[in-house]
Amino acid sequence: MAVAELGVVVLDCPDPRALAGFYAGVLGGTVEGEGDWVDLRTPGGPSLAFQAAPGFVPPKWPAPDASQQFHLDLTVPDLDAAEKEVLALGARPLDTEDRSRTFRVYADPAGHPFCLCAC
Repeated sequence: MAVAELGVVVLDCPDPRALAGFYAGVLGGTVEGEGDWVDLRTPGGPSLAFQAAPGFVPPKWPAPDASQQFHLDLTVPDLDAAEKEVLALGARPLDTEDRSRTFRVYADPAGHPFCLCAC
């Protein structure tokens, strides 16, 4: 028997509205809210929330002495096409050299790692 159900995944960041806009460009959906807390309601899927974090320091990836904390796996039908889109939206590549793999790793504009997966 479950004690709880997942409500929302929240990402700390310096600018909640800007990061919600980035993920809206990647996932679609509607950005709601202003200030220190902004929600992204995705079509037919879970919501993401973005919370202002004064003094935010982005995760390091890869770093044997620092944890990335978590990352998002985003399923896509075409890695090359999705890569072009996320780079145009402001993502930066972290681990994309091995083109034979079914995933590639990027950082969002606030530095959170995420994977595009053709899995």
